[in-house]
Formats: sequence, C-alpha cells, structure tokens
Amino acid sequence: MRRLGVLHVIPSVSLREGGPARALATMERALDEAGVRVTTVATSHGLGDAAPARARRIYSKLWASPYKFAPGLAPTLAAAIRSHDVVHIHALFSFSSTLAAWIARLYGVPYVVRPLGVLNAWGVGERRARLKRLSIALVERSNLRAAAAVHFTSEQEKEEAERLGLAFRSVVIPLGVEAPEQSGDATRQLLPAALAGRMAILFLSRVSPKKNLETLIDAFALSPVLRKSAALVVAGEGEADYVERLRARARVAGVGEAVCWLGHVDGAQKALALRSADVFVLPSFSENFGIAAVEAMQAGLPCVLTPGVAVAASAEGAGAAIIVEPEATALRVALERLIGDGEARRRMSVRAREFSHEAWSTETMAARLVDLYETVARGRSSGE
Repeated sequence: MRRLGVLHVIPSVSLREGGPARALATMERALDEAGVRVTTVATSHGLGDAAPARARRIYSKLWASPYKFAPGLAPTLAAAIRSHDVVHIHALFSFSSTLAAWIARLYGVPYVVRPLGVLNAWGVGERRARLKRLSIALVERSNLRAAAAVHFTSEQEKEEAERLGLAFRSVVIPLGVEAPEQSGDATRQLLPAALAGRMAILFLSRVSPKKNLETLIDAFALSPVLRKSAALVVAGEGEADYVERLRARARVAGVGEAVCWLGHVDGAQKALALRSADVFVLPSFSENFGIAAVEAMQAGLPCVLTPGVAVAASAEGAGAAIIVEPEATALRVALERLIGDGEARRRMSVRAREFSHEAWSTETMAARLVDLYETVARGRSSGE
C-alpha cells in the first residue's frame, strides 16, 4: 500500500528557537509512527538537531537571518513538492513559507498553513507591525486564501485570527506534547548553594518581550514572601542585549541574587529543572498554544498562566493552573498563594499530570493530522 507523503516546510528546526521547531519534531515522529512518509525542508539555521528516526530532512543554506532568506530553497522545494501529496507549511512572514505556497499552487499540490500564532493582535501589532500589515495585504492574504486548510492549534488562536477578516478554511488540531525525559542524576541540585532550601519558581520558554518577564521580575521583587523563601529560575535564551536588560532589571529591583539564569536547557538539564521546581509560571502576552506549560503539567507542576496562553483556560478548568492577568500584583498574589499552600500544590500536581496526558497525546494529534491530509489529498485527486 502506498504511503501518504507529507512535506513539512519551516524556516528553522533549531530547538533553541522554541516551540515551533519542537512541535515539528514531535509531529515528524508521531506521523512516521502512523505510517506517513515524512520529509522536512528547512534552512540551515540551527543545524545539529538530529532528525527523528525515518524522517528525512533537507536543508538549504541560510543567506540572511531577516525573513530567513535562503534562495537555494527554490529548486529544493520545486523537486520535493512534486513528490509529495500534501505540503504542511509552518510559519508566515518567511521566505520559506511564501516560496512553498507559491510553488505548491504552481504544481497543484494542496498545502496546509500553520501560522504559529502570528495572526493575533500581538503577532501582527508587535515588531515590524507596518511591514507585517503590508505583507498580509500583498502576500499572506493570497497564501491563506489558497490554502486547503489553515491549521490552528487552539480555538483561541483561530478566533483571534478570524478578527483580521481574512478568508481561509480553518481547522483546529491541538499539538501533541511528548513528556520530557526523566533521565539524569537525581542527586543534582537545580539551585546554587546560596539559594539552597528555597522553593523554585520555574519559567521555561524562549526569552523574548512577549513572554513578559519584566512583569514577572517586578512581581517577585514586590513580594517579601517570595524574596525570602523562593528563587526565580529562568530557563531559556534570547537576544543577548535583551537578556542583559532583564538581568539589570532584577539587580536594580534588589532580587538579582535570587534569580537563576540557566540559558537554553534540554535533555537531562531540562528534566532536572522540571523535576526540581515547585511551581511553573508563564506570564506571556500571547501563546498560540503553550508547549512549555503542557510539559510542566506533565511533570506535575502547578501552573500560573495568563489569559494569552492558549492552553490556560482548559488547564484551569481541570484544576491544574491558576489564570491571572499579566500584571505584577496579580502574579505576586498567585505565586504567594501556591508557595504558601503545600496541599494546593499537591492537588494541582495530580490534576496536572492526569489532564495533560489525556488532553495532548501525540497519538490523537497524529490521527487528526492524517485525516486532514487524506481529506485535502482526495480533494486534489478529484479536482476540487
């Protein structure tokens, strides 16, 4: 029996880029296990991340970081698209996504677009807002309209995108999230000796303005309880100048010694962070899904989340998280509550583990993606 061939296209597979690349790696593994022939085309940005078993990756040399410009993608994509049944494009406002959509239309191959949360108010309004609006008018509008489906990972992401008034066919398929590995030395300590005995509040995500770390630092500094009994652990990396500004903010606020900056973590170090933390916090203005929050719940961590995190409402409904507004006082109150109430943390931990494994399984995601791919592939063969 012929295997369904799906080509993924993404600007970067570097796990240091955060959720999109991590989600793609999970998709590759899950779809391969479901019997799909999987290929991924990306730029050379972030080379060194190993491809999952039996999932082929093709890289094209990155020429310039802005727009992830890689002209060598043109012949690579032309050949790859013609040999696959469906193209799944991850990202907008990128050279690879624009080129892939154009070539797919040229050869009559149906494509699906996953916007990665950039079609909400934050994604369009922050960082090069005028250029993004021009790109929507001249490029993305037609790419979205011609897509066989636009893949959103939450109802919240879909509803926010619809407010732009663009024409597209939408489908909501939540991401599947693999439980982080639990390997590593169980005797290792997360906090330095100077902070031994304190409770660890973990932030695990890419460090960027939309993550709202400024407010989290302010919340920590405002609280005598947190300053005395807790440590804030920041696991993630970002642009060096921005990270240094955050460090300076913590020092000026008088909590510089109580904030641990781990940088990018993965594997055993990530497992240590999740295993050793007492509470997880993600105060983002916008998250189209929230992989880090799901990983924290899988590790049994009670979570403090903001309304912009797409998984927050369902997590709170399951008793696994507290939702607060993205401002310092609200964050302070929620964190003080959890730090001071061991029984509440234990209850939320049990619910977090149970709910996260039920709600975001990789098997369910793969089954729904295969159904989507088969549907759009049938549409191609029937001439729809």
